[in-house]
Amino acid sequence: MTRGNPCQLPGMLPNYDPNDNEAGMKILEDLTENVEQIQQRVLEEIITRNARTDYLKGFLDGQFDKQVFKKTVPVVNYEDIKPYIERIANGDSSNIISAEPIIELLTSSGTSGGQPKMMPSTAEDLHRKTFFYNLLVPVMNKYVDGLDEGKAMYLLFVKPETKTPSGLMARPVLTSYYKSNNFQNRPFNRFNVFTSPDETILCSDSKQSMYCQLLCGLVQRQEVLRVGAVFASAFLRAIKFLEDNWKELCSNIRTGHVSDWITDPGCRKVVSLVLNKPKPELADLIEHECSSKSWEGIIKKLWPRTKYIEVIVTGSMAQYVSTLEYYSGGLPLVSTMYASSECYFGINFKPLSKPWDVSYTLIPNMAYFEFLPVKEKNEDGAQYVQCNGVCKENCMEKETEKEDVETVELVDVKLGQYYELVVTTFTGLYRYRVGDILMVTGFHNKAPQFRFVHRRNVVLSIDTDKTSEEDLLKAVTKAKVIVESLGILLIEYTSYADTSSIPGHYVLFWELTSKGNNHLPVLDPKIMEQCCSTVEESLDSVYRRCRRKDNSIGPLEIRVVQHGTFDALMDFCVSQGSSVNQYKTPRCIKSGEAINILDSRVVTRFFSQKAPFWELV
Repeated sequence: MTRGNPCQLPGMLPNYDPNDNEAGMKILEDLTENVEQIQQRVLEEIITRNARTDYLKGFLDGQFDKQVFKKTVPVVNYEDIKPYIERIANGDSSNIISAEPIIELLTSSGTSGGQPKMMPSTAEDLHRKTFFYNLLVPVMNKYVDGLDEGKAMYLLFVKPETKTPSGLMARPVLTSYYKSNNFQNRPFNRFNVFTSPDETILCSDSKQSMYCQLLCGLVQRQEVLRVGAVFASAFLRAIKFLEDNWKELCSNIRTGHVSDWITDPGCRKVVSLVLNKPKPELADLIEHECSSKSWEGIIKKLWPRTKYIEVIVTGSMAQYVSTLEYYSGGLPLVSTMYASSECYFGINFKPLSKPWDVSYTLIPNMAYFEFLPVKEKNEDGAQYVQCNGVCKENCMEKETEKEDVETVELVDVKLGQYYELVVTTFTGLYRYRVGDILMVTGFHNKAPQFRFVHRRNVVLSIDTDKTSEEDLLKAVTKAKVIVESLGILLIEYTSYADTSSIPGHYVLFWELTSKGNNHLPVLDPKIMEQCCSTVEESLDSVYRRCRRKDNSIGPLEIRVVQHGTFDALMDFCVSQGSSVNQYKTPRCIKSGEAINILDSRVVTRFFSQKAPFWELV
């Protein structure tokens, strides 16, 4: 690949040996030096391929011009394209939105009508993801030596999938990739050797998968150079699982036999090969470390050659940093990439940076990127991201309400400015609002670097769940009908994501009163537990799956607070600069001080006693 020809058609994906670090870094340098040219070629190729699809034909009228595209094709949300996606799911032709055959639908953590959003995917898109993953390796090798001298204990999992009426599978993006030939028949890469056999990753039983992957990782502990999972929350669930099951794991290692309850035939076969024979000395060593009163630094103790922990710790995952640091023994926390179901976006070119300094460089041949400028909300000029859940307005609701705002191209974003990401992909999304709010932090060559700020409209998140203020309001509204029928009024409420234990859980603070007086009513525990369950049953499919199937979210909690608690919260917000005239109770609290104010006035607590209903649709 040369400077004059930054990428090769078709697909604009240059070929190279992923074992060749120098070639990988050369590709990244060329991509980031030629951003404008590559972005123009990406858009030209997407338009040329897809101008005759039903969707684009209605806007372009046979024209292939970029300016016509930007002038006539609207910036859209999921609800705008949902009818097209549903038609394909129900058996209509891919030509509705894509000239390339759509081979599957990728379910997003975001929801529409309570069900996961579905994003189109093509065979070529799997190659694009493979290209992206391969580029992560030379970046890490630039900062960490010797990664080809051992293995990675990456805990990877598949999620439930379903078949649509058309016969296309609908499944999460990572499940799609792990089940693809691109992953299962991947060429050997000496920098990416895993302790987990593919059979353990592909096991649909999450408990068996977790057990077997940890068992393999423990047996190969002296070969492990890095550990991780996709999200910080998943890695911490693995630590909690290890805390609960280390005695049985040690027994398996000591005897050389895997537990009888591991019934998945693929798992039993490969784990037995890894175990090979009894290892009593290894079992004694692991038992000694795990039986310690404190698990501080346990990662470094169990896997002493580990150089870093690779997990996403940006966005909602930032809430887990302190817990990870407790277990890590001082190991760096590395977030390598920024991606979603819609598209893979960017790479962290400084992977050893602190979690709060992580920025991602968008890779210009992955999609055509545009940006909607985000207005700052605070009257005193403070950035909205500094509000910590107690700002003057609910500033996370309406950053970009105006649909006629002109988009900014990738090469034209400004340092320090905030934007919402808009993508046009090779798979059939055109000027689609991803919903991520980003801040420009710098540039690598001519490619902008962005810090992920937050997901638009999301107020609560523990794992892959994304609960908006509207979702929360609907759920609380259904639950409060229960207490209202008993003569009890819900005066005010707010919430926060409690991640002090594993798994984390939603907490609602409720201020209640009896009708006709200001006294705190006598509360029937059964009724309040029913309220907890009603809220959970009313939340979307992703939340309910995380609660029931994945066990990645704990039971929802309602904390009933004293009268006047929300007045005290308002006083605190005003003391932080909020306007009394414009003050609205924040529906989600992130400020530690504000949470302490609420917690100090809690009268009683109630938890949901059953997991909400969920089924694979």
